[in-house]
Amino acid sequence: MSKPSLPPNRKPPIMDPFPPSDAPQPVPQPQIIREVVSAPPKSHWFARLVLAVLAIGLFGSVVLNLLLMAVVSVTALGVVDEDLRVQEKFVSHNREGRDKVAIISIEGTILSGEGFFKRQIDHARQDIKDGKLKAIVLRVNSPGGTISGSDAMLHYLRQLVKENSPKPIPIVVSMGAIAASGGYYASMCVGDTPETIFAEPSTWTGSIGVIIPHYNLADLMEKWGIQEDDIVSHHLKGMGSPLRKMTPEERKIFQQLVNEGFTQFKDAVMAGRPKFRKDPAALDKLATGQVFTSEQASKNGLIDRIGFIEDAVDRAIELAKLDRANVKVVKYKAEPRLSDVLFGQSAARPSFDVAALLETTTPRAYYLCTWLPALAGSAK
Repeated sequence: MSKPSLPPNRKPPIMDPFPPSDAPQPVPQPQIIREVVSAPPKSHWFARLVLAVLAIGLFGSVVLNLLLMAVVSVTALGVVDEDLRVQEKFVSHNREGRDKVAIISIEGTILSGEGFFKRQIDHARQDIKDGKLKAIVLRVNSPGGTISGSDAMLHYLRQLVKENSPKPIPIVVSMGAIAASGGYYASMCVGDTPETIFAEPSTWTGSIGVIIPHYNLADLMEKWGIQEDDIVSHHLKGMGSPLRKMTPEERKIFQQLVNEGFTQFKDAVMAGRPKFRKDPAALDKLATGQVFTSEQASKNGLIDRIGFIEDAVDRAIELAKLDRANVKVVKYKAEPRLSDVLFGQSAARPSFDVAALLETTTPRAYYLCTWLPALAGSAK
């Protein structure tokens, strides 16, 4: 639509810049002022820092878990114990004392007589050569174990005592919660020295005897329709198998093995308890495999005194004729493993032993206060 045209020679009206005051004033229109604010450049440093920390944490967690799995696996296989070194922990008397009394420990089920126990023996032997170690307290807290392991421990202890001839180093036994069967067997290292076997009021000890665990699963296998079909060089090669009933011939052979081990046990007791050398019949009455309380053991002559480890230490100091003011009592302990640092250190270091599990498939005689074979232990 076209605008209306003005007549010729007609100029458009000129607006008065100063209208009269009574003239209506134009209403001012509000003005919208749009201010453009430029945003500062975004910074990503904090987000990157958070992501970096999370990434490092995730990577560290994966590495730590793999490390823990490796530690647990190695510990479970019993490999770490072979490399444990001996440390000395101050226990009592004078920390700066010149004469040392060492506490050697037998803890848990006895398997081989080697491992950390043997390392304690070797450490004590060096201390004796250096002229530092003057007496030993053997702390026993074990239900026993294999015949070979128990006998090895007794051998090493006797050897350690005699090496300081003509003046043997005194050794005193302190029994803990249980010192039965192989644990009692190893305690016979004291020899003829009087008043050297101490048991706590709550100790169980004794259990003089031998056992070959055997389980007859023949009826169960027959129920399942499973038959043993071994190929052997001789019919006695598979003796002791739990998958069939034991024959009279096999039982006789096993009984002979038990009898010989039993005789060996009683000989060790007579060597460590002179009373029974004079009266073997008295030992026969006690050697039934029975476990005795410390009170019963004291009445029957299996121990000398009822007392705690401090009493055994005092007796060792007395036997060595030491000045109490210059005595330092230490306990041999294992150097902490990585698993101990991560999970906490256990007192007895129990660990599942795969080798011990495999050995349960082989008939073995035990100086053990149980009818189950040894599957775990720390006194290797």
